[in-house]
Amino acid sequence: MEKNNQKPNIVPRPPVVVVVGHIDHGKSTLLDYIRKTNLTESEVGGITQNISAYEVLHKDEKGVDKEITFLDTPGHESFSKMRERGAIIADIAILVVSAEDGVKSQTIEAWRTISEMKLPSIVVINKIDKPSANIEKTKKELAANEIYLENYGGKIPYVEISAKAATGVDDLLSVILILSEMENFTGNTEEDASGFVIEADLDSKRGIQATLIIKNGSLHKGMFVVVEDAITSTRIIQNFKGVMIDTASFSAPIRLCGFDRMPKVGAAFQTFKNKKGAIKYIEERSPRPADTPRYKEEASTPFLNKEGVGGGKKIIPILLKADVSGSLEAIEKEIAKIRSESAEFKIIVKGVGPISESDIKNISNSKNAIIIGFNVKADKSALEVAQKRGISISFFDVIYKMTEWLIEQMEKLRPKIETIETTGRAKIIRAFSRTKNFQIVGGKVIEGRILLNGTVKIMRREFEIGRGKIVNLEKGKIKTSVIEEGLEFGMMIESKIEIAPGDILELFSIAQK
Repeated sequence: MEKNNQKPNIVPRPPVVVVVGHIDHGKSTLLDYIRKTNLTESEVGGITQNISAYEVLHKDEKGVDKEITFLDTPGHESFSKMRERGAIIADIAILVVSAEDGVKSQTIEAWRTISEMKLPSIVVINKIDKPSANIEKTKKELAANEIYLENYGGKIPYVEISAKAATGVDDLLSVILILSEMENFTGNTEEDASGFVIEADLDSKRGIQATLIIKNGSLHKGMFVVVEDAITSTRIIQNFKGVMIDTASFSAPIRLCGFDRMPKVGAAFQTFKNKKGAIKYIEERSPRPADTPRYKEEASTPFLNKEGVGGGKKIIPILLKADVSGSLEAIEKEIAKIRSESAEFKIIVKGVGPISESDIKNISNSKNAIIIGFNVKADKSALEVAQKRGISISFFDVIYKMTEWLIEQMEKLRPKIETIETTGRAKIIRAFSRTKNFQIVGGKVIEGRILLNGTVKIMRREFEIGRGKIVNLEKGKIKTSVIEEGLEFGMMIESKIEIAPGDILELFSIAQK
């Protein structure tokens, strides 16, 4: 009865579903099957590193085709903000857990986000076809982490599947449609479209572009879209397949290009029928000086002295360019984890898009500067300037490989602290012949060991009076390379200092830490 009383323009809308879970638990493989493509093989390292949105069709219980929009979010720990963003935008969350590996740290983190957002959810137990799969063990681990499934102490619906073998996937889609009908998601077709930014990047030919999810209303060609203070027209609208379209409505993922500045990922967008209304909205929302640039890369230059030291630590500057803002955000989080007592990385310039000539020029005066391109290339002019100035550019397409490389760079570039470690002490009992800088002495090792070719401090009454090098070492008139503690020896030592009975020789080594 209630549905009959609704206004004609208020209609059920397709659910927006976010797929979350630990890395390598099969999220992308599941979506690959659902949308009949093979994204995983084309992705570097098989790891999803951008949020993507896809529409699929599935027949409901009455045999009617119903749309479902899926968001695919990365499972790697570094992309936690992107996962949170996906959960905020979605209507339903699917938590994928491997029946092989069970509950992992990202599984728990993803569930925490789902719970905080109070999202209707479905648990998918994947990889049930694997020989080592243990479904009951996985259910117990879920329950141990307060994720209570239906018929297992709770009310959370779950589906057992094999994404690779396509077992149970149709059941999952059916459960999504049932849950969507229960939640009664609706939208107003007559309102101007509104929703959220999923991703944003800088294309060398098309300029700044963004992927949006419409959560309500309709979008038509000729309208204007505003994200905070970024604006674009809808002259070019693409659906998730890249096909040009003239109109779109709620739950649809679309791509727009031509923004005048980089829109913030995760921010809400509003649409207007004309540019005047869009500009008025921006000015009323956040007035700014007329000379403020519409788009610029973020840059922050810390105080550095000539040695690149700030705040008591050596600062290693980084210029970071990435393909999309989500990747940029994740990389910043990863870099912040790399720490040393004597040095730290500082991102002094960051941006989305290829590495340009101006990027190289801006950082060329910074000592030990690191330039990183993540899923982007460098302009030809940038490569030429970098080569001329002896600047190296490092390119990566998998985040953990970049992290491993940065850890190595931190170890190479951080200031080294020299420590002197005493490894042996010997007391001189007799002093024999001396010729220029060479002297023969006899003694006994009182601590540690004495080594041939070792460097020693010559100590007299606890004060260092000089240093020497052991050039010959004998035990019982037989040449040797080491004398252990408690044994007597004879040695030839090279030193300008004359050694006397009672002196102590301290063998030492210098280590950099």
